[in-house]
Amino acid sequence: MLEILRRIVQEVNAAPDLSSALNVMVTRVRLSMGTEVCSIYLLDHTANCYYLMATEGLNKKAVGTATLQFSEGLVGQVGMREEPINLDDAPSHPKFRFLQETGEEPFHSFLGVPIIHHRKLLGVLVVQQRDSRRFDQEEEAFLVTISAQLAAVVAHAEATGAIDGIFGGTGSLTAKFDGVVGCIGVAIGKAFVAYPPTDFKSVPDRAVKNVKKELRTLNDAVKAVRSDIRALSEKASLTLPPEEHALFQVYERMLDDNALAGEIRRHVEAGNWVQGALREVVQKHVAAFEAMEDAYLRARASDVRDLGLRILAYLQQAKTLTAPIPEQAIIVGEDITPTIFVDIPRERIAGIVSLHGSSNSHMSIVARSLGIPTVVGVGEFPLSRLEGLQLIVDGHRGEVIIAPSVEVVRQYQAIIDEQAVLSKELEVVADLPCETTDGHRIKLFVNTGLMADVNISLQRGAEGVGLYRTEIPFMVRDRFPSELEQMEIYRQQLEAFHPAPVTMRTLDIGGDKALPYFPIQEANPFLGWRGIRVTLDHPEIFLVQIRAMLWASESLDNLRIMLPMVSSMMEIDEAMHLIHRAYLEVLEEGAHVQMPEVGLMIEVPAAVYQIRDFAQQCDFVSVGSNDLTQYLLAVDRNNRRVASLYQAMHPAVLRALKQIVDVATEEGTPVSICGEMAGDPRSALLLMAMGYETLSMSASSLLRVKWVLRKIGMDAAKELLEQVWKMDNAAVIRSHVDLMLDRAGLGSFIRPTLFQGSSSS
Repeated sequence: MLEILRRIVQEVNAAPDLSSALNVMVTRVRLSMGTEVCSIYLLDHTANCYYLMATEGLNKKAVGTATLQFSEGLVGQVGMREEPINLDDAPSHPKFRFLQETGEEPFHSFLGVPIIHHRKLLGVLVVQQRDSRRFDQEEEAFLVTISAQLAAVVAHAEATGAIDGIFGGTGSLTAKFDGVVGCIGVAIGKAFVAYPPTDFKSVPDRAVKNVKKELRTLNDAVKAVRSDIRALSEKASLTLPPEEHALFQVYERMLDDNALAGEIRRHVEAGNWVQGALREVVQKHVAAFEAMEDAYLRARASDVRDLGLRILAYLQQAKTLTAPIPEQAIIVGEDITPTIFVDIPRERIAGIVSLHGSSNSHMSIVARSLGIPTVVGVGEFPLSRLEGLQLIVDGHRGEVIIAPSVEVVRQYQAIIDEQAVLSKELEVVADLPCETTDGHRIKLFVNTGLMADVNISLQRGAEGVGLYRTEIPFMVRDRFPSELEQMEIYRQQLEAFHPAPVTMRTLDIGGDKALPYFPIQEANPFLGWRGIRVTLDHPEIFLVQIRAMLWASESLDNLRIMLPMVSSMMEIDEAMHLIHRAYLEVLEEGAHVQMPEVGLMIEVPAAVYQIRDFAQQCDFVSVGSNDLTQYLLAVDRNNRRVASLYQAMHPAVLRALKQIVDVATEEGTPVSICGEMAGDPRSALLLMAMGYETLSMSASSLLRVKWVLRKIGMDAAKELLEQVWKMDNAAVIRSHVDLMLDRAGLGSFIRPTLFQGSSSS
C-alpha cells in the first residue's frame, strides 16, 4: 500500500496544473481501491458551497457545475463533522442529497473523508460502490492518507493562485499570505521579483572536450565576479555599517583557489564542463548548509548560492536585475541575500518579502538595522505572477497582501501616516528618564550586534547595552576572528556607550545560529551543542574571546560578561575558572583593567529551578525571554506551522518570570530581561510590576516602551498583574492588557489603530 501511495503522490505532484492533479488522483484512487466511483468536491469559501471538481465513475459533464451548499448532503456532513463518514446504504441516510446531474443513483456504499490543511477545510474526497457494504478499516485509512496528501496539493494551488477562477469567479489574485516578522513596520509598493539569472537545476552534466578552454572560461568568470564584488563593496561602504560590509570580504575569499574556485577547477579537470562543475560544487555546499536546519547557516547557504549564480550569469552571458526598479519597490524572492541592499538603491526599497529565511537570518538583521519592513518564511508564494503587482508588507502581523483593494490600501496607508506622526511624537521622551507617574524608575538598555545600532540607540536614550551579540562578527567571516580583530570590534562598542555598561554575551552559536566554517550537524540542534556548551568544549575559542573583551575594556572598565544557555553549576564553575585565567593573563601582559562583572542568561527551564544557586555564583542574571518562552512551550517561533503557539504571555511563561525575579531579588542579585518581551510595551508593563528594573530591547522599541511606562503608575501596573494571575489563557491575558492600555489612551503605542481589538496583532 505504501508503494501505491508513493506512486500516486509522484504522479499528482508531476501534474502540470490543479485540474490534471485532481484527475490523476481520482483515477488512481479508484483503480487502487477497486471502487466504481472516486470524486473530489472542493469548497468555495466565498460562496460557501462545494463544487464537484473531478470524478471517475460519475457523469463528467457535472464537473465544475454540480454544487452542494456547505451543510448540504453527505459531502456537507463530512465537511461539517471534519471526520470520515462510512455508509453501506447512503440513500437511506437523512442527510443524503441526490444530485441528478452526476448520475449517482445506482451507488449505495459511500465513504467520504475531509480534505484539511492546517485546520482549514478545503473539500471532501469520496468513493462509492453499487454494492451495499461498508468499506473496511484499511480502505478508510488509505483514503484518509490520500486525503492528507491531496490537501497539500490543493493548499498549494490555493496559495499560488492556481485555483483562482476554478469556481467560476473572476480569478482575482487578491490574497493574503502568512510569514514570520523579519522587521516590524508597514510598506506599500510594487513587487520587484529578484530572480536569479538562471536555475542550477537546469544545468546538465556534459563531458568536457577542452579542459584548458573550460578553465580559461572559469578564470574569466571568477575574475569578472571578483571585480563585481569589489565594486559592490565600495558601494556598500557608503550605505552599510562595517559588520555588514565585511560580508563582501567573505565573498571574495570564497572565490579563492583554496575555496569554491579550486573545487570547481578540480571537477572540470575530472571531466565535467565548467557550468556542470559549478553546479556540483555550489549545490553540494548549499545542501550541506541547509541540512542543518539552522537559521544563520541557511543564510550562509543563500550566500553561496548567490555567489554561484553570479558566476553562472557570466558563464551564460546573463545579466541580473535588468527590469526597471519601481520607486517604492517591495523586493520579493525565494531567498533574499544581504547583497540586495547594494544591488538596489536603499531609497527605492520600501519592503522585503522572502519565501525562505527566519527572523534571525542575516538579511533580517540588516533589514532591522536599516528599518525596512520585512516578512520572511512566506511559503507558497506565487513569485512568477507578482512582478509589478501592488503588495502590502505587514511587518506587525507577519502578513503579505497581494493586489489589495482600494479600501485595504487606504487603511494601511493610514497606518503608515499614523506611525510617522507617532515617531515624531515619541522623540520628545528620548532624553527623559523612564519613570512611572508615581516615581518608580526603570532602566532601559539596548540589544545590539551591529555598529548601525549604536547611533540610533544613543539618540533614543539607551542607558547601556543589556545584550551585545558577539556571534555576529563571527558570522560575517569565513574563519574565527583573531584576538586583535575581536578586540577592535568590542572596543568600538565599549567606547560608543562609555561610561554606560556594555554587556557582552560570549559566543552563542548552535540552535538557530551557526558559523559556515564551524558547522554543527545535529538532528535536534535546539537541544544540542549550543551556547556555553560549545565554548566550554573549545576553551581556545572562549579564552581568546574573553581576552579580547578584557583588552578592549582597558581604561574604560564598562564591560560586563554574560554566559548564554547555562543549565548547571558545573558550567558556571568551568566558565568562571577560564574567565579568571584570562584576566590574570592580560594583567601579566601589562593590561590595566578591572575584573568585570560576570552574569548568566536564564534561558532554559533547568535554570529557572536553580536560580537561587545561580544567583549566589554570579554578579547579575538576565532572562533571555525568546529562548525561555520557546523551551517552556516547546515551540519554534520561526516555524509557521506552530508560530501561533509561541505566546509570551502564556501563564507558564509569566509564572516562571515571576519566580526568577523573586528569588534573584531575595539573593540580592540584579536581574534584567532581554528579548522581545522587554521591547513590547504590554509585557514590559507586566515585567515592571513583577519587579524587573532593567529592560533590554532593540533600539526601535526604546521610545515606545519608555512612553507607555511613563504614562502608567506602578500601583496600576501591580493591580493589572494581580488580575492577570487569575487568568489561564494567553489570548485573554493579552486582550486584558490591551484593554487596560486602550482605556489609558495608549492603544496606538502598542499597535496600529487598524489592529486595535485584533488578537492577532
